[in-house]
Amino acid sequence: MSFSKEWDFRYKNNTNMSIWPWSDLVSYVMRYAPPDKHDFQVLELGCGAGANIPFFESLGVKYFAMEGSETIVNSLKQKFPRFKKKIIIGDFTETIPFQNHFDLVVDRSSLTHNTTKGIKRCLDLIYEKLKNGGKYIGIDWFSTLHSEYGNGITDDDFFTKKNYTSGQFVNVGKVHFSDKSHITELLNRFDILVLEHKVVRTEIPNENKVFASWNIVVQKNI
Repeated sequence: MSFSKEWDFRYKNNTNMSIWPWSDLVSYVMRYAPPDKHDFQVLELGCGAGANIPFFESLGVKYFAMEGSETIVNSLKQKFPRFKKKIIIGDFTETIPFQNHFDLVVDRSSLTHNTTKGIKRCLDLIYEKLKNGGKYIGIDWFSTLHSEYGNGITDDDFFTKKNYTSGQFVNVGKVHFSDKSHITELLNRFDILVLEHKVVRTEIPNENKVFASWNIVVQKNI
């Protein structure tokens, strides 16, 4: 059963099929949370088409993942049969059913496709699933400076939009945007180690189109 109909539809139609590890995620993991023991355990939320799996496999960590699309999870289990029991379908804003406690939880632009309430629930679940001193790395949480924040229709709260008819967020369901005060409030249970605001303005073509997002590193209190 898929927990994200919009993303399941996109994967069925072979869109958003990224297969190369995201450079920001790679650099943040290696800079701020490099595996330092043989049984280092990593959980990826919203693994999508599995772009980051080869990276984590190369590190020799114990890798687990949750994804909302049944279509892509079934595909991943065929592509990576060794992870068949470690990649599951689920709604990580409601439950993280693995019995493990993790050294690192990562998410690249996945948690940001939920409402404020859903993100808060998930962050609480992440906190409980992290080992003491464990870290969460979030890559590309969309910023309120993003050009698309002014478009779409407001959903459950001021920071969440939906029903985009053009641009990068067509048919992806909910899209959440954050400013600094909102994001620090969401992360108030953690020690914030890094909060980077990335703003990229396209001059040619589509003059003044802005992609803006946050990269995050937080730690569970030791």
